[in-house]
Amino acid sequence: MAQLVPIAAVAGTAASLYGTVRQGQQQAATAKAQARQQQQDLDARAQQLATAQAAEARSRQDKLERTVSSTRARLAASGVNPDQGSAGAITAGLAQDAAEAAADSAGTYEARLASGRSSLLNADGSLTTWLRAGNSFGSAVRNLLD
Repeated sequence: MAQLVPIAAVAGTAASLYGTVRQGQQQAATAKAQARQQQQDLDARAQQLATAQAAEARSRQDKLERTVSSTRARLAASGVNPDQGSAGAITAGLAQDAAEAAADSAGTYEARLASGRSSLLNADGSLTTWLRAGNSFGSAVRNLLD
């Protein structure tokens, strides 16, 4: 009868270990599904941000073209060559201001895109189940050795 106790302990540990491994597999599958969903959400958000960024860039470019055209037309109407001297400096300044605004907007876009990323530190629980399985196995071995 005393010989059956270690066998029963091994069988119980094996069943517990199997259950723990099964639970780990289920958690891993759930974690993969959640990661896939998060990636799809992130991709959709990135697409939305890219579309908004492109629309904003087109709007800025159109506004710049209208402003430069208007400024050049006013300068030409007043008899000044819009490509020389202070008139050229004005149009170059408008282009530089637009480029700085585009750079600021690109920085904002990158920050918004980065804020949607999930952390690499998010736990999926898979390591925990393996640690529990190792603990159960260690307890079983200890019981057998006693």
